[in-house]
Amino acid sequence: MEAFLTLLYKELLRFWKVSFQTLAAPILTALLYLLIFSHVLASHVQVYPGVSYAAFLIPGLAMMSLLQNSFANSSSSLIQSKITGNIVFVLLTPLSPLQMFFAYVLAAVVRGVLVGFGVLLATMLLADVPILHPVWALAFAVLGGGILGSLGIIAGIWADKFDQLAAFQNFLIVPLTFLAGVFYSIHSLPPFWQTVSHLNPFFYMVDGFRYGFFGQGDVAPAVSLLIVATFLALLSAVSLHLLRTGYKLRN
Repeated sequence: MEAFLTLLYKELLRFWKVSFQTLAAPILTALLYLLIFSHVLASHVQVYPGVSYAAFLIPGLAMMSLLQNSFANSSSSLIQSKITGNIVFVLLTPLSPLQMFFAYVLAAVVRGVLVGFGVLLATMLLADVPILHPVWALAFAVLGGGILGSLGIIAGIWADKFDQLAAFQNFLIVPLTFLAGVFYSIHSLPPFWQTVSHLNPFFYMVDGFRYGFFGQGDVAPAVSLLIVATFLALLSAVSLHLLRTGYKLRN
């Protein structure tokens, strides 16, 4: 337990020491998205009845920031440790693969939730956003952070250099988050693109999180929760398998 807590503390301290970059910068980016998109698209995008476009954007931006920063935390930690060679100091400890997994994922969830909460606080000054079902919102925030933290472990282990990790983020994480209904309701899309959106697991994280605020969503929250939980279980199993086998870590 002491080894697990030490690794968790190290991972938390790692992003907290540079909080201006890891926490403040994403919040500022989300603010800019809100100011620009709410001004340009407010009269062109149909969202939920009785909900302004600016208010609709806020939960989506918070969740997008949460997901991207959860991924960045675990993936960057592992790739840096591999490149600098200090991963050996983690592998030589009596940590089990399960303890390593939880330390990296919990730290990723904490960073993601802090960024998401910061985005909510900053953006709610600009629009009135109710929180009708906070438990639903919290559940999707934690599960979403866990999914991207697990995916970050997979990417960090797979990548041999920063270019490969950047490609993973730019060609997979960013497109999936941008196409997850952050800036629009999928009911405003043609039928074909609605079907495509339902194949994107990130959509269910964003939609379920948004339901926690407005009590409205494009999919029933229980269905979204089931899909998100299943996705988390699958990615967790893959991450644990890579940690157990030592793929690209011990070999």
